[in-house]
Amino acid sequence: VEEDGGGEEEEEEEEGEMPGQRCNGFLPGKEAAGGGARAAGDAERDAARPEGDAVRPERDAARTERDAMLAEGGGRVETRVSPRRLAVLAVFSCYSLVNAFQWIQYSILSNVFSGFYGVSFPEIDWLSMVYMVAYVPLILPATWLLDTRGLRITALLGAGLNALGAWTKCASLAPGRYPVTLAAQAVCAVAQVFILGLPSRIASVWFGPTEVSTACAVAVLGNQLGTAIGFLLPPVLVPNTPNDINLMAHNISIMFYGTAIVSTLLFFLTGVVFEEKPKYPPSHSQAVLQTIPPENYSYKQSIINLFKNIPFVLLLISYGIMTGAFYSVSTLLNQMIVTHYEGEEVNAGRIGLTLVVAGMVGSIICGLWLDYTKTYKQTTLIVYILSFIGLLVFTFTLDLGYLIIVFVTGGVLGFFMTGYLPLGFEFAVEITYPESEGTSSGLLNASAQIFGIVFTLVQGKLTTDYSPRAGNLFLCAWIFVGIILTALIKSDLRRHNVNSGIMNLDVKPVPVDSPVEPESTALKIQSAL
Repeated sequence: VEEDGGGEEEEEEEEGEMPGQRCNGFLPGKEAAGGGARAAGDAERDAARPEGDAVRPERDAARTERDAMLAEGGGRVETRVSPRRLAVLAVFSCYSLVNAFQWIQYSILSNVFSGFYGVSFPEIDWLSMVYMVAYVPLILPATWLLDTRGLRITALLGAGLNALGAWTKCASLAPGRYPVTLAAQAVCAVAQVFILGLPSRIASVWFGPTEVSTACAVAVLGNQLGTAIGFLLPPVLVPNTPNDINLMAHNISIMFYGTAIVSTLLFFLTGVVFEEKPKYPPSHSQAVLQTIPPENYSYKQSIINLFKNIPFVLLLISYGIMTGAFYSVSTLLNQMIVTHYEGEEVNAGRIGLTLVVAGMVGSIICGLWLDYTKTYKQTTLIVYILSFIGLLVFTFTLDLGYLIIVFVTGGVLGFFMTGYLPLGFEFAVEITYPESEGTSSGLLNASAQIFGIVFTLVQGKLTTDYSPRAGNLFLCAWIFVGIILTALIKSDLRRHNVNSGIMNLDVKPVPVDSPVEPESTALKIQSAL
């Protein structure tokens, strides 16, 4: 009777446990290779015990987990994708959208808010630049939180701070309350720190190997769509009425309160939809990571490993250059357009919208292409070169006097520059596996913010003192440097090798304490061809 009961308990435990957690601190290949010997040793030790000496419950539980792992066939684990992944991706994309909308809503109405609050244009520009300034010092604490407290807590913080900042803006609906709206924007900037690093983490944790790059592109797409709506909607909601401040305040209140209500709804949806991870790992690379005991993870060592990874350091600089250039062009687009086309503020917003929407299309196409081909370095280099060519064409056609040409060249430029964003995220995850996706993405974004601040200040000075062409040529020179750095990156697709190797080869991940590979979180992939 006792044996039957024990068997039932073992079966229930096998059904209830996640496959990726049955390794008892060992990785699948190692457990499979040594499992038989350990089982025999356990039996001999148990036989040598005095009668009546009870086996400790911890040993029983460990043996049950081990046997369950072995029963699944040579250390292979069950992988499947969860239907919830689509809801997680949709909710994240939506609150990322709102955060990006709040970033650009002041810049596109700089003349309106300058008159409403009675401040200068540079002070309005700081409502946009505060996003970049806040990101750099907070990214390391944010990625530490993501790695130690998990995806759900980080997502709730991002959505919650986003809503808090939106409601705080509602208290700034009067002339002279610029400090209040700056403080509210700073809260939204802190929320961004918990948002920008999540696309690659969500894609890796929730999506299978054939859809992970597309999922990352869709997650990035939400932020881009928010920027696009930020270019389009605020000028419609808040027309410039300098002679009627009360009407202006009423129009601004509609935008602020609407944003706050939507942000709050998305915060509650985040609480309902987000889970730390699916019941089953969606890929073999995730299954391998789930077998690493939490006590073996060191955030400090992860950062050190990333900066010792030369290909990642090259990507860190090249990604910062490209994305920082995009931030600078987006921020100064209005000034560049009105310099050559006076009175065309509305069309400047439309050109910005064209740039972002074309970039959204580029992001999706690049994500689909990566999932289909896995040609990370080649695609990244080609997109980089085409972005360089696109910026050159945009620079030398800006002053021709034909707005339609600016629309076309702006769209081409946005297609490649924005399409590069998910490429950089996914390439970083591939060459740094098994390090945390959130940490690598966070460092990439920090690099982008630093370059964005420097580029915006320098290009703005060159544009004001000389011409938009001088500022754009400054960016072209830096993007050319980025092309050289990208060409030097060694394409070592570690995550892809694990996924394809476990499915097609006899791949045995070695635990972190192996004498063959002493690094704390590194995995040595042994493939028997």
